[in-house]
Amino acid sequence: MRQMFKPLAFLLIAGLAITSCKKEAKDTAKDQISEETLAKISDHGFGTSDVQKVEEGYLVEGDIILTEDYLNTTPGGNYLRIANNEQYRTTQLVTALPRNITISSSGAISAGLSSAIDAAIARYNAQNLRITMSRASSGGDIVIRLINGANYIASSGFPGSNGDPYSTVKYNKAYQNYSAGFMTTVIAHEVGHCIGFRHTDYMDRSYSCGGSPTNEGSSGVGAVLIPGTPSGPDSGSWMLACLSATTNRPFNNNDKTALNYLY
Repeated sequence: MRQMFKPLAFLLIAGLAITSCKKEAKDTAKDQISEETLAKISDHGFGTSDVQKVEEGYLVEGDIILTEDYLNTTPGGNYLRIANNEQYRTTQLVTALPRNITISSSGAISAGLSSAIDAAIARYNAQNLRITMSRASSGGDIVIRLINGANYIASSGFPGSNGDPYSTVKYNKAYQNYSAGFMTTVIAHEVGHCIGFRHTDYMDRSYSCGGSPTNEGSSGVGAVLIPGTPSGPDSGSWMLACLSATTNRPFNNNDKTALNYLY
């Protein structure tokens, strides 16, 4: 989650605003990423600007982790770009349905963040999907891990080739005392990535973030259109890239259509 100003403080589900000296350091790190890796990222339908090397693989689009395993899969799947604000999924989804996905936390999380995790789980379970979610004391299929000093609010990745959800959501400690709606939306958003959803406005992030239009990746095999979602702007989607410090985005009707289509 990244902090934006538009004119109020807007928060991108990706990372904080950085100083010029930090930007130079990040650009240098990007230069160290091989052209082969950047080509793989592009082939999977993700933007190659501001790519960061992280422990699990590569951070793209501000809050999405692409592992080496994911990048080494063969891109595939049908896709169609019709408008800038439809729901999109990745080529790999959670399989072996129906199934329950357990979610646990790691680190000294606040009572507010713990309640937000429960609330995000409840939002998914209220949809009566073929995936259900439940809280585990430890060792969950998805672990919400509290971290210090990150240049983003939270990050996660996409399902692997084995059909399991992405296993970790990193949550910046600095944001664990924000409003309940904000934290619930962030957790639900990152879990959305873990089960295969891309940003609703991935091809023009300025829709929710302001500023100049930014395409997080060409409409390709990594962004598969979900049938039945709208062709016009969808300002309330839980998978929009940016939100304000007071934003609360429960699933809207189009989100529910997307969730029910996939799961």
